[in-house]
Amino acid sequence: MTSTFQPDRLLKIILAPQVSEKSTYVAEKNQHMFKVLQDATKPEIKAAVELLFSVKVNAVQVANHKGKSKRFGKFNGRRRNWKTAFVCLKQGEQLNLTAGEVK
Repeated sequence: MTSTFQPDRLLKIILAPQVSEKSTYVAEKNQHMFKVLQDATKPEIKAAVELLFSVKVNAVQVANHKGKSKRFGKFNGRRRNWKTAFVCLKQGEQLNLTAGEVK
């Protein structure tokens, strides 16, 4: 599946893992949360996770979040929008983001 997408694009899709109470809750169900690019699609996210972490992905769900409106003195502003991807791994696959390599 990675052959249909540009490899350099796939390396840029996943921005960071989301670490929160909800992410630890869904990790028990073999799901992981990632902050991804705004224009990333589900097939691209799946291919990026499989390429970066060498795991098999079962399903991908995305959530679009709107940035808050804020006021800076007399100026109105807005924080950036962002997209979160919930990646469900296949049975028997594991992804450990908290363990670091120590040599």
